[in-house]
Amino acid sequence: MDLSLLKDGIYVMCIGMGTVFIFLTIMICAMYLNNKVLIIVNKFFPEEIPAEKKKFAANDNNDAETALAIACAFAKSHKV
Repeated sequence: MDLSLLKDGIYVMCIGMGTVFIFLTIMICAMYLNNKVLIIVNKFFPEEIPAEKKKFAANDNNDAETALAIACAFAKSHKV
């Protein structure tokens, strides 16, 4: 068995894993800095929160129709 090939393989593996480790460390630092910058920017330019729109009117009195629909569905589901 040729130990120089094994030594070269370990060397290449260490270079590759080191490169990935350095890249991920830089990326995490950049994301942390981005978070801090966005916190500062949001103090001066806050995001607008959209108001919720109601689709139905408050005085919608169709309780009889709703009760009828529920009764029909109940009767149909329990039909043999």
